[in-house]
Amino acid sequence: MSPGSEERALRRARWVITAQIAVVVSLLVAVAGAIAYGILLSGQHADADRLLARTIQLGPGATPPGCVWLFTPGAHTPAGPPPPGMPIPELAAFVPSPGDVYTERRSIGGMTHTIRVENHGGVVSQAFFEERYQIEDRASLVLGLGVAEVLALLAALGCGRVLARRAIRPLEDALRRQRTFVADASHELRAPLTRLHTRAQLLARRSSGRDAADLDQLVRGTRELGEVVEDLLLSAQACGERPSLELVELGVLAEEAVAAEAVRASEGQVRLAVTRERRPYVVQGVPTALRRVLSALLDNALGHTPPGGSIEVWLGVPDERHVELRVRDTGAGFPATDADRIFERFARGSDGDGRRFGLGLALVREVVTGHGGTIAAAARPGAGATFTLRLLRADPS
Repeated sequence: MSPGSEERALRRARWVITAQIAVVVSLLVAVAGAIAYGILLSGQHADADRLLARTIQLGPGATPPGCVWLFTPGAHTPAGPPPPGMPIPELAAFVPSPGDVYTERRSIGGMTHTIRVENHGGVVSQAFFEERYQIEDRASLVLGLGVAEVLALLAALGCGRVLARRAIRPLEDALRRQRTFVADASHELRAPLTRLHTRAQLLARRSSGRDAADLDQLVRGTRELGEVVEDLLLSAQACGERPSLELVELGVLAEEAVAAEAVRASEGQVRLAVTRERRPYVVQGVPTALRRVLSALLDNALGHTPPGGSIEVWLGVPDERHVELRVRDTGAGFPATDADRIFERFARGSDGDGRRFGLGLALVREVVTGHGGTIAAAARPGAGATFTLRLLRADPS
C-alpha cells in the first residue's frame, strides 16, 4: 500500500469508527425515544378508557369532564349541540347484551376520538373523548426526542472523533516505525551493495570463459538487489513531507531520460526515440520524482522489449489543461486483465522475460497520483504495451 493510500485508509478508518459510534448512540436514543413514546401512548389510551368508563358509570346526571360527551337514549351531556357525527347509531349493534362493552378510536370532524359503547342494564350509552390535548402532548414529546436525537448525534460525532483518533494512533505509530525502519535499512544497505556491484563488474571485465558468465550473473543479481533497495528507500522517502513544486519541462526530462538509456537500448538492439513537437510541455511538480517516473517507464519497456524492437516516447497536449506522455514499446505486452495489477508492489508479469515489475511501477503511480495526474496501461500479449501518463499543464509565465 502506498503512503498516500495508507493515509487515506487511516483517515477512512477514523471516519468509519466515528460514524459507527454515532450510529450506535443515535440508535440507542431512538430506541429509548420509541419506548418513551410507546409508554406515553399506552398510558394516554388507558387514561381515556378509564375516564369514559367512569363517565358512563356516573350517567347523565353528572357533568362529564372536559372534552368528553356522553350520549344515552333521549339525552346527551354536556348540554348544547354535540359535535357533528355524534352519536353513532350503528355502534349499538356491537353491545347487544347487558354488560357488553365496545371501544374504538375514530376520526370525527378531523379530530381523533376515543369511543366507548356500553350496554348497562339494557341501556346503551356512548361516550366520546376528544384526544386533542393528548395529541399535542405526543407532538411535544416527538419534538423533544428529535432535539435530543440531534444533540446526541452531534455529541457522538465529537466524542467518536476523539475516540477514533485514540484508537488509530497506535496503528499510525506502527506504520511510522515501519517506514522509518525501511528507510534506515535501505540507506544502510545501499552503500555496501553499490560496492559489491562495482567489484562484481570489475571482476567480470577481468575474467573470461566460464567464470565470466558466472560473474555476469552475479552482476545482474547485485544490480537487481540494488534496484529493490533503491525502490524501498524511495518508497520510504515518499512518506515524508512533500517537496515544494516547481515548473518542470516534461519534454526536456523525456529527452534526458531517453539519452540516459541510449547505450542500454543500443546494446539490446532496441530503437529508442522521442516524438514531440517543438513546444513547451510544462507541468508543475518535483523534477527528481518525475525523472524517476520516466526512468522507471523506460526501464520497464527495455526489460520487456526483445532485440529488434522499438520504444517510442510520445508527448502531446490533448487539451488545454493537460500534458500527455506515452511510452509505447513493441515488446511482449501483457494480458488486459493485468492492466491494473502491474501497478501493485512486486507484481510479476506472466509474459516477457519474467522480469519483476517490483516497486518501480507502483512508485510511478504513487508519484503521478501525488502530482494530481493519472497513469494507465494498455497492452495485448505479443503486441507491446503503452503507458499513458497525463499531468496538469502549467502556465510557464
